[in-house]
Amino acid sequence: MPTRMLQRLQIQNYAIIDALNIDFSQRLNVITGETGAGKSILMGALSLILGDRADTAVLLQRDKKSVVEGVFALGGKKEVAAFFTANDLDVEDEVVIRREIAPSGKSRAFVNDTSVNLEQLRGLSSLLVDLHRQFDTLELGESDFQREVLDALAGQGTVLEEYRGLYRNWQAAARELATLREQQAQFNKELDYNKFLFDELNEASLRENELEELDQELKLLNNSEGIKTALSKIYYDLQEGEQPLVQQLRSLLHSLQTYAGYHAELSALAERMSSVQIELQDIAGEVDRINEEVSYDPRRIEEINERLSTGYKLLKKHGVQTTGALLDIYGQLEHKLQDTLQVEAGIAAGEKEVARILKEVQQKAAVLSKSRQAQATPLEEKVNKLLKQVGMPNARLKVQVAPAELNAFGADAVEFLFDANKSERYEPIRKVASGGELSRLMLCIKSLVAESIDLPTLIFDEIDTGISGEAARQVGVILKGLAKKRQVICITHQPQIAGKADAHYFVYKAVKGEAIKTNIRLLNQDERITAIAQMLSGEKPTAAALENAREMVLG
Repeated sequence: MPTRMLQRLQIQNYAIIDALNIDFSQRLNVITGETGAGKSILMGALSLILGDRADTAVLLQRDKKSVVEGVFALGGKKEVAAFFTANDLDVEDEVVIRREIAPSGKSRAFVNDTSVNLEQLRGLSSLLVDLHRQFDTLELGESDFQREVLDALAGQGTVLEEYRGLYRNWQAAARELATLREQQAQFNKELDYNKFLFDELNEASLRENELEELDQELKLLNNSEGIKTALSKIYYDLQEGEQPLVQQLRSLLHSLQTYAGYHAELSALAERMSSVQIELQDIAGEVDRINEEVSYDPRRIEEINERLSTGYKLLKKHGVQTTGALLDIYGQLEHKLQDTLQVEAGIAAGEKEVARILKEVQQKAAVLSKSRQAQATPLEEKVNKLLKQVGMPNARLKVQVAPAELNAFGADAVEFLFDANKSERYEPIRKVASGGELSRLMLCIKSLVAESIDLPTLIFDEIDTGISGEAARQVGVILKGLAKKRQVICITHQPQIAGKADAHYFVYKAVKGEAIKTNIRLLNQDERITAIAQMLSGEKPTAAALENAREMVLG
C-alpha cells in the first residue's frame, strides 16, 4: 500500500478560484477538464506551497489575501523527520504547509503554523512532492538521482551505507591529519627560535632563586672589608680592649652580687646583669666567627659578576624579573619542543590510519562500481522497452558509469544520456530531452525503482503531450502500476490515462454571480464514463464512445 502523502489541497482567492477543497486518494489521482478550465491554475497554486515565488497578480479579490494549504501525511519518512529536527520544527504525523499572499504583496509561509522562509519551504516540499511539468529542470538530469536509480536496482543500500560510514571515517581522519600538519607547520615556523631559546636557558642551567642569592652574595663580597673592620672593632671592644666591655660588666656584676643579700631587688638586677654579660660574651663569639668567614675574594666576585651578567641578559630578553620566571619560560619551551615531537609522531600514526581507511574505502567503492556497471545495460534495455510503449519508439537511453574522484557515494560519475531520434548522438538528458519526453522518461524510470526508492508524491502535468491511442494507454498502465506503490497525481487530456484512475477529478468553470470561477469535483463511476466518452468524441458522446469509455473504466 502506498503512503498517502498529499491528503488535501485547499485554495482560496487564487486566480479565478474562489475556494476549492480537494481530498486526494492514496493511489492514482487523475485531473481532467476542458482547456482553459483551470487545471494549470491548480498547479500554479500547488507550486506556491512548494516554494515558488508569489505574485499579487494571482489575487482574485484584491482586498483579500490568497491562501493555499496542503495537508500531508508523513508515513514515517525519515528524511522529513530529519528536516524537522534540523530546522527546530516539531515533528508530527501530519504536516500542514500554508502559503499566504497579502494584498500588499507580502508573502508568508508556514509549516504547522510555524513561520518558515522560502528556502526551508523548498527543502521540505522537495521531500513531500515530486512535481513534473513541461519545461522544468527535472531531477532526472541530476547525477545524484541517476546514481540513486542504479543503486536501487542493484539493491546495494546496505553496501552504500557501509561505504558512507567508511568514507566519513576517512574524511574525519584526513581532517585530523590536516590539523596536525597545520600545527606542525606552525611549530616549524617557531621551532628554530624556540630551540635556540631553550638551549640558551638550558646552557645557563639556572637553579631556583640563584640570581637573587648571587646578588646578595656579591653585595656581601663588595662590602667585606668594611664588614670585617666593623666586626673586628666590636670584638676588640667586647673582649680585647684596655677595658673590655665583657670584663667590665663581669666586674660590675661581682660588685653587685656582694650586696645582693641585703636588698630584695638587687638579686634580680644581678640576674639581669648576668644575662647581659652572657649575651655579650656570646655576641663576641659570633662576631669573631663571622669575621673569620667574611673575606674579600676577587676571583669569586668575578665569577658572580659573569654569572649575573648572563642571568640579567636572559631576564631582559624574556622581559621578566626573577629566576623563577626564567625557569617557567624554560619549562614552557621544553613543553613546546615536546609537543613538536608528539605532533610528528601523531602525523606518522595519522598517515598510516588514513591510508588504512582509504584502502577500505576504495575496496568498497569498487564493489559499488561493479554493481552499478552491472545494472547499466539492464536498465537501458528496460527503459528503452518502456519508451516504445509510451510513444517514443525512436528514443534511446544510454547509462554511462565513468570513474570519478572519491565522494560520499563512491567513485563513479553516473550520467544518463539520451538520443530522441536514433541519431546515435547521445547527449546528457538535461540538454536534449523536451519537457514531455522528460516526463515520460521519468515515468518509465520511476516505475522501475518505485519499490526500491522512497519516492514522494508524484505529480505529472501534461505527461501526455504528443501521444494518443496505444501510447497513451501504456502511459496509463504504467501510472496505474506506479500508483500501487506511490501516490500519483496526473493532469491529462487523454481518455486512456483517465480510464486508469482510482480517483477522477473534473475541473470546470461555473458562473457565480457575474464572475466565472473554477471549480473541481470528484466524479462517480457514471460521471467518469460520461467524462471519458466526451474526451473521446466530444460534448455529446456517441453510444460507441460511451461503450468504449465504460470498457476503459471497468475493464
